[in-house]
Parts: sequence; C-alpha cells; structure tokens
Amino acid sequence: MSLNTIPRWTWALPVIAWGAMFASPFAGEATLFLLLVGMALAGTVFAAVHHAEVIAHRVGEPFGTLVLALAVTVIEVALIISVMLPGGEAKAALARDTVFAAIMIVCNGIVGLCLLLGGLRHREQDFQLRGASTAMTVLASLSVLTLILPSYAQSIPGPFLGSTQLAFIGVVSLLLYGTFVFVQTIRHRDYFLAEGSSADAHAAPPSLRVTWISVGLLLLCLVAVVGLAKLLSPAVERAVAGFGAPEAVVGIVIAGLVLLPEGIAAARAARADRLQTSLNLALGSALATIGLTIPTVAIIFVFTGKPLLLGLPMKETVLLALTLLVGSMSLATGRTTVLQGIVHLVIFASFFFFAVVP
Repeated sequence: MSLNTIPRWTWALPVIAWGAMFASPFAGEATLFLLLVGMALAGTVFAAVHHAEVIAHRVGEPFGTLVLALAVTVIEVALIISVMLPGGEAKAALARDTVFAAIMIVCNGIVGLCLLLGGLRHREQDFQLRGASTAMTVLASLSVLTLILPSYAQSIPGPFLGSTQLAFIGVVSLLLYGTFVFVQTIRHRDYFLAEGSSADAHAAPPSLRVTWISVGLLLLCLVAVVGLAKLLSPAVERAVAGFGAPEAVVGIVIAGLVLLPEGIAAARAARADRLQTSLNLALGSALATIGLTIPTVAIIFVFTGKPLLLGLPMKETVLLALTLLVGSMSLATGRTTVLQGIVHLVIFASFFFFAVVP
C-alpha cells in the first residue's frame, strides 16, 4: 500500500466513532449500543496506529514515536482529569492507579510482547543500549519520586503529599521528562536510532499533504478513543464491581484502552525487526505518562485543594520495584531473546492477577 494514499477505512472508522459519541445521549446504555461503541473503539485504535505510522515515516525517528507518545498521553491526562474532578474523594486514587497501571502495561505487557514476538520471528534482536539505559534511568527516578516517596513523606499522614510537596514533585517530574525529550530528539538523538537500516528505510516518505491529513485524523482518532472509553467506563465500573474486583482495576482498564494504539504499533515494529522503534514507543510512553500526567494533576489539585492520593501500597511497590529491576537487567546487553519477553509477560500477568485477586 502506498504511503501517499489514504485508505478509506482510516477515516471512515473515526467518523463512525464520532457518530457514536454524538448518538450517546439518545441511545443511553443499551447493550447493543455499548457493543457498537466497543467495536468502534477497536477500529479507531487501528486507524490511529496507521496515521501514527504515516507521520513517523515522514518525520523519522525518534520524532515519529514521540508524536504518538505525546498525543496519547495528553489525551490520557484529559480523560483522568475529566473522571477525577467530578468524582471527588472517591476518585482521589485514580491518577495513581492509572499511572501505575500504564507503567506495568508498558514495561511488562508491551515490552514483553515485543520481545517475545521479535524473538520468535528473528531469534535475537539488537537495540541501542545507550538509549534504553537513558530511558530506564529517568523512568526509575520518576517512578520512585512520584509513586513510592509519597508513602514515606511525613507532612501529611498516609500516601498523600502537602501542596508544597506536590508542587515540587510536579516540577521535578516535568524537568526530568523535558530533559529526556531534549536528549532524545536533539543532544543525543543517535542514542535512539537503530544502528542498521530497517526494511522500509528506503521507502518513499508520504507527501506533506498526506502527512498533515494523517495528523488531523490522528487527533480525531485519539479524541474518539478517549470519548468512547469514557462512554464505556460506567459499564466497566459496574462490571468490575459485579466481579467483586477492587476499584483499582478501573485504572487498569483506562490505561489499557488509551495505550492500545502504542501497543499495537510497538508490536508491529518488533515483528518487522525494528526493536529500537518498539522500545522508543514503549519506554517513551511510560515516561510521558508520568512526566506529563503527574505535573498536570498536581497543578490542578494544588489550586483546587482536593486530596490526591499518590503513594502506592506495599504490594504494588514490590511489583514496581521488580519491574524496574528486571527492566534494567533485561535491557542491559543490547540484545534480546524470547526469554526476556516471557519474564516481562509473567510479571505483567502477576500484576493483573493480584490486582483482580488481591
């Protein structure tokens, strides 16, 4: 398929998704309508992946993967805030649960799937060790400062931070993420580029017109994904409550829905022997999730004075520490096999199992 043509389904599916959002006030929560919303959501995710890949091929790496990571994270922040603010104290932990779930999904689910698929098809895959090490260093720092340290601060009892502490954590999170983006895209861009040429490295890039159309359609797709996810969230919350699962599972579902475009794009890149692109997408999205979500939520909750629960309980702290440790070790050689993929997927399965059965 030529990159200078726009497949019909890539714009038709977002149109259907937007139609479903406009029809929601009239359709209510009928089972058939919710089924249609779920199908539209899945189709729109695939359309978003297509447009992100068109943009990525035009602007090159690592800018292409950064586009999708930033776009998805901005929409994720909007979804979290739109659910948290009306929910009051009952939703005080939603940002923490969603950010933690995003880290576990990305660093174990998506990375594990990419390493497994790539290993099954290509036996061993190479990537830039310097880039992965840089990303893991920033990810470990952000994770501990935002999700573990609040449980041990003493100004306010419990896993909370005072307004001054919250503002400080927001500033340092934004500083760390901003510095990482500067290093990734300008100062040490070569750390995040594959050493060999990929299979489509010499394919003609899309025209400027097609690229701008894909930019617009990508934004429409991402907003539609969030809108449809919000339509489905009450049904998801009822289903979670019906199964007797903890409310934290709602954060996992939100993070999973929003991260679907990046997950699919990363898996496809790994199968095409472009593991560097997969890791750029995965680790970049985990960093963007913390580096943009925490500062934004911190600013809003400092000014509104509402409680914001950030510190993780002990079980989740152990899983996060295991994820960071294993991630640093499995990406420490610059080469991966199916073994690293299986290890990460087992950790992800453990995270999901103990979230549903605490």
